[in-house]
Amino acid sequence: MSDVRAASRYAKSLLELADEKGVLDEVQKDMLLLSSVCEENRDFLMMLKNPIVKHRKKREILEAIFKGKVNEITCAIFDIITRKNREPILPTIATEFNKQYNVINGIVTAKITTTTPLDSKLKKEFEEIVLQISKGNSVQLEEVVDENIIGGFVLNVEDKQIDDSIKTKLNELKIKFSQNSYIKEF
Repeated sequence: MSDVRAASRYAKSLLELADEKGVLDEVQKDMLLLSSVCEENRDFLMMLKNPIVKHRKKREILEAIFKGKVNEITCAIFDIITRKNREPILPTIATEFNKQYNVINGIVTAKITTTTPLDSKLKKEFEEIVLQISKGNSVQLEEVVDENIIGGFVLNVEDKQIDDSIKTKLNELKIKFSQNSYIKEF
């Protein structure tokens, strides 16, 4: 079974259990915490994936980092995963959990790339555009600043992309000019 598939199943079980116990939002925050720790600390991530580090030691490290900071259900899933020797998929479980949580709550994730940071007015306008495109309840907008697009924006919503960047328009012009349909070749 692929890691994403297994992680998705663990995430679904965790989501259902947390919902049943009434601590869904708390466990979701725990999964966000796990994701951020994995993103910010490469050593932690490599430790989870390292087959040389004993599973018992990985469980001790997880307890030392997260015990008292996360819900009991989150600690229980860490324990189950380490007993089954599946620690490398913990970051994927967190990602899958957050995706499933967003689907259940109608939260649409979108990514906006611009050359400068958005002010609150523009951010609100993009959120409204995303809501119109996706028919969701709320928006989780990730902002990326990339000066390479020269100007304009690139908006990614689910599997859709709206690319209104100057860089793309210049590339389209370059392609048109390279075709040179105005000069007859002999």
